[in-house]
Amino acid sequence: MPIRVQNDLPVKEILERENIFVMDEHRATHQDIRPIKIGLLNLMPLKEDTELQLLRSLSNTPLQVDMTFVTVKSHESKNTSLSHLNRFYETFDEIKERRFDGFIITGAPVEQMPFEEVDYWDELKDIMDWTKTHVTSTIHLCWGAQAALYHHYGIDKAPLDSKLFGVFWHRVMNRKIPLVRGFDDVFMAPHSRHTDIPIERIRADKRLMILAESEKAGAFLVMAENGRQIFVMGHPEYDRITLDQEYKRDKSKGLPIELPENYYPEDDSEQRPLLTWRAHGNNLYSNWLNYYVYQVTPYDLEGTPF
Repeated sequence: MPIRVQNDLPVKEILERENIFVMDEHRATHQDIRPIKIGLLNLMPLKEDTELQLLRSLSNTPLQVDMTFVTVKSHESKNTSLSHLNRFYETFDEIKERRFDGFIITGAPVEQMPFEEVDYWDELKDIMDWTKTHVTSTIHLCWGAQAALYHHYGIDKAPLDSKLFGVFWHRVMNRKIPLVRGFDDVFMAPHSRHTDIPIERIRADKRLMILAESEKAGAFLVMAENGRQIFVMGHPEYDRITLDQEYKRDKSKGLPIELPENYYPEDDSEQRPLLTWRAHGNNLYSNWLNYYVYQVTPYDLEGTPF
């Protein structure tokens, strides 16, 4: 899939070095097709890392994807330059009159706070409500999934006894659903979080369908409204070294941190981490774009009621 981005987006050069087909604005305007319009509400502190990870994950179908990066105005980012945000991001006020084929709401490092104490919670609620009328299908990642399940379904998160940190086995629970088409019976996926949505609370709500779960990590992939809302409790988009960087960062600060599970060969943090989740992560995003975005939205997206 060619990913359409602005010509001077910093991660564009990295993607091109990885042989990922990135199309600049000039070339895209000369193709006689309608690109799939995807919005990314990036709540992660290291926004360029998240841009790179998700653009990689979205690059594996023949569709042309037109990306719009969105940020909240009610929170000041301390880890991404203002010039980057001003150049490549739009606020919700700037995009709320538009319609999108798909939308992604990322996680955020605020999971141990009550939702109502997050400084951009009111703005996020407005965005989540807006996706129900202006977006064909929305993926919510990690804390973004917890926030959406709380806001839309009243299911609150619960603290874990210890941080869930590593790469864990998951089992597909409903193979007939296109979102998990092509998945193996069991697969690996990364997690990094201190809280959880208890799986029994999800099972108790008949509006929600669990598509994949883990004995250790709980519910992983949940769907509602026939795919209009998708909740991913982990981070299938993570790079090989993301957990490594997090572990070594916290260790250098003297913070309590255990080795990520099922990650380093022989649990040796000096060895190169094993990448065991990329294929299923790519498959998840490809299935989402194909079956829940491209196959559903019409050619003329603007003005189409949902």
